[in-house]
Amino acid sequence: MKLNYLKQKRILLVDDEPQLLDMVVSILKEEGFKNIRTAKNVKQALATAEEYSPELAILDVMLPDGDGFSLMEKLKTIADYPILFLTARGEDEDKLKGLGHGADDYIVKPFLPKELIFRLTAILRRSYKDDNPLVRLSDSEIDFERAEVFKDGEYIALTAKEHALLLALYRNTGRIVTIDALCEAAWGDNPFGYENSLMAHPSHSAKD
Repeated sequence: MKLNYLKQKRILLVDDEPQLLDMVVSILKEEGFKNIRTAKNVKQALATAEEYSPELAILDVMLPDGDGFSLMEKLKTIADYPILFLTARGEDEDKLKGLGHGADDYIVKPFLPKELIFRLTAILRRSYKDDNPLVRLSDSEIDFERAEVFKDGEYIALTAKEHALLLALYRNTGRIVTIDALCEAAWGDNPFGYENSLMAHPSHSAKD
């Protein structure tokens, strides 16, 4: 089994059109992106960014309580991660403004789902090319790109849930990771009720 560790990146999607939000979330999830949070305005986006620590944001330009350009600048003060504009504002002036202020790409609505995925993936590859999907421990090696652990001279394939849990722990090295955060990493938007299943994974891994 091969999993693309880039698809584990946390994505913040900001747009005031509920139907478009649902459509883009569906497109992303069909392609394997599952760590997605949405916001419908600038205030929600900033609050979500503080809590969620996204690794990429997809922004609309026209928002009910501000605009995507100023939102991008505020998000950049919280953390510096790639920004993709997805908007109906297709004038050259708007594109140049967005790219000139630090956006990584600019897609005009209506758009092709494949175009969004191609551009999104290209941004992630450029922005996180130095991420190390190969982690060496004292007696084993975790290859996040291949979803394998090398231990005692053999390769052990990780399940999708094991891969997600190990990646969440690796990305939060040195920090406390709550049970809720681990459940969300493994089970997505509705992690509640999976605590017992979560406890079973370390037990299973220890036996292996």
